[in-house]
Amino acid sequence: MPEPLIQFDNVTFQYDSQAEPTLHNINLTINRGEKVLIVGPSGSGKSTIGNMINGLIPHAIPGQITGKVTVAGQVVQDASIFDLSLKVGTVLQDPDSQFVGLTTAEDIAFAMENDAADTQTMHTRVQQVAATMGITDQLEQAPQNLSGGQKQRTSMAGVLVDDGDILLFDEPLAALDPATGKESIRLIDELHRQQNMTVVIIEHRLEDVLTQPVDRVIVVSDGRIIGDLTPDALLRSDLLTQIGVRSPLYLQALTAAGIKTDEITGIESVETVDAPNLGQRLTTWLNASSKPAGAKHDQPLLTISDLDFAYDSATPIFNHLNLTINHGDMLALVGRNGVGKTTLSQLITGFVQQNAGTMHFNGTDLNTLSIKERADHIGYIMQDPNQMISKNLIRDEVGLGLDLRGVDTDERDQRVDEALKICGLYEFRNWPVSALSFGQKKRVTIASILVLNPEMLILDEPTAGQDWRHYTQMMHFLEKLNHEHGITIMLITHDMHLMLEYATRTVVLGDGGVLLDEKPANVLSNTTVIAAASLAKTSLYTLADRFNLDPELFTTRVIAAEREAQHE
Repeated sequence: MPEPLIQFDNVTFQYDSQAEPTLHNINLTINRGEKVLIVGPSGSGKSTIGNMINGLIPHAIPGQITGKVTVAGQVVQDASIFDLSLKVGTVLQDPDSQFVGLTTAEDIAFAMENDAADTQTMHTRVQQVAATMGITDQLEQAPQNLSGGQKQRTSMAGVLVDDGDILLFDEPLAALDPATGKESIRLIDELHRQQNMTVVIIEHRLEDVLTQPVDRVIVVSDGRIIGDLTPDALLRSDLLTQIGVRSPLYLQALTAAGIKTDEITGIESVETVDAPNLGQRLTTWLNASSKPAGAKHDQPLLTISDLDFAYDSATPIFNHLNLTINHGDMLALVGRNGVGKTTLSQLITGFVQQNAGTMHFNGTDLNTLSIKERADHIGYIMQDPNQMISKNLIRDEVGLGLDLRGVDTDERDQRVDEALKICGLYEFRNWPVSALSFGQKKRVTIASILVLNPEMLILDEPTAGQDWRHYTQMMHFLEKLNHEHGITIMLITHDMHLMLEYATRTVVLGDGGVLLDEKPANVLSNTTVIAAASLAKTSLYTLADRFNLDPELFTTRVIAAEREAQHE
């Protein structure tokens, strides 16, 4: 008999800062040992459900609850956060809000210290977990100084040292490179199977999570559960389209080739997906489709020559790095966590200074410009939105840059409204920023830069925490800026689909400098670079390999077909 471990009984919740409930009449049971995925668009209430499971609501985040939430036999409203923490280990989507230690090792050991574990036990366990998560080299570093992916893995390690019944992951893949993300999902599955843990994953990246088995998928929209299905049933339904969550790439390929869902078997995985005469039908479609033409840009905008940089002399980040970014480029900057992607953007914007080499923007030596003067030409959107936000209300935050530049009220309001609409935030324009999810805060910071119309935009992980609908809307807007206004855009990303769909050029960073500078589709056919940069082949490449198709051509044409469908 299934043993209920998490139960929501007719639960409605309203934040004190909001006029309407975020959750409506939630009824949900998760049994002991299940592995459950919760999906839905940004702001749908997914994270609110998670925060009720771990007790942050109502004990740390105030609001009005009706109904009852029960976790491991404890009524959440009556239990303390401490009591619940012994049952539920949580990895948050915003790692900075979870750190308490001065070093990574201290942070991982924090739960064991609270349990009064002896020093030797703590040292041994921290080393084991750090090795599992691949962060042994970071144990003496401050967690706040790590890259986004390293922070995420540190947070996960801090949860794994404890022995709770339930593991709750809120957007665990948001800041991880593709290879590390794949390994994290494998690790979560291993913990679920070997220790019979109950696992709840809240994540936008459906296809990445489904690389390992999931018992059920809970679909949330507008604060209501609209689906509780197996992965097979979900992928055969139209719920993903309804809520704006991207279906797996390999299914988009089959759709482009005219293959109907009711013909498909093994739909849950690219390794098993099939249909009558699938290889022949994909080959016929590929041969009949036209190859999209790519734009070429060759007028230099930013030229980096012989750049050297190190935070300390023992660990150089760049050694004689050379890179030219051209006017009109839509460039993806990729590479493993910690290789220097964010550091390069900070060198360009002046937040840190190079040790040697030169950088010229439109012929001007950037070393002669202050950070403010660089910001007039280069807009930078950071990986962590909390580090950029300084106003209480959304509308004030988005308009701050215009206010500082003395833009008149009518133009200011018009530009703020346009940016809010593009980023899917207009209906929230008078909300406090504190009431938003991590993904919504990310869109606020993007809107606050877009209103300034810079010559170049650098976006650090622009899609982290974003659902497909808002991600697509935002990227189409960035494309419009790029195509119609000639704004050069650099996307620092771990999202291989974003790279394939939107970038015209990909620069892969490795130890010390550039590993590869190529067309996006060509990057993922280079197995040496994939391994060195912790990238991952997409399911389109796996599907092409299965049926002896040209992976580069197949990927390019599937992406082109998807873009055409979006604009119909």
